[in-house]
Amino acid sequence: MRLLLVEDDNHVAAALIAVLSRHGFTVVHARNGEEALDALLPDEGRTPFAVVLLDLGLPDQDGFEVCDRIRRRTDTPVIMVTARADVRSRIHGLNLGADDYVVKPYDTGELLARIHAVGRRRGLEESERQGEDRAPETLRFGGVLLCLDTRQVLVDDEPVQLTRKEFDLLALLAQRPGVVCRREQIISEVWRTSWEGTGRTLEVHVASLRAKLRRPALIETVRGVGYRLIDPVG
Repeated sequence: MRLLLVEDDNHVAAALIAVLSRHGFTVVHARNGEEALDALLPDEGRTPFAVVLLDLGLPDQDGFEVCDRIRRRTDTPVIMVTARADVRSRIHGLNLGADDYVVKPYDTGELLARIHAVGRRRGLEESERQGEDRAPETLRFGGVLLCLDTRQVLVDDEPVQLTRKEFDLLALLAQRPGVVCRREQIISEVWRTSWEGTGRTLEVHVASLRAKLRRPALIETVRGVGYRLIDPVG
């Protein structure tokens, strides 16, 4: 997988590139917004980037502006990786079209999981657009079978009817098991709106999912942060 890392701190970039390289990624480093945008220009001689890791504190322009300009010219997935932890920044980034938002300092394993999750979603979207003939993509966890293509759910081999939002919520959590999805991120991706006034709706959908799946412990509440899917052994 080829990644574009947009980070002005060379020490931070070098450490992250070393980790990503050990996990099989090819990383191109851009030190500011203009370098990032130039790197994303189409070139028939090179493989397109699978994901952009975008810092917000860039020397030439704000990372939000860079994200907006990236989204205007390409649909390459963008993960914001930044020290800005406030809710407004996270909401703004997701509303601009970022696919995920990771706050520094972060756990490397979580960042890798988020990169892979975004990459999987991107691959699925491309396959659907191209009409490729392929086997349905399924996820299995704790006796639950989730088919992303047909939007079917089986629990102990029995079909379970979910609403559209319930399925989208479950799919989001299931594609990154063990990783905490923040409340505002879920609202942005599933409901395509901002966090304000939608919190109770999310809680109701989580409660409904737990009941329909007959596994209350499958979706864990991380108090004050969000939710994550716990894949029980066996």
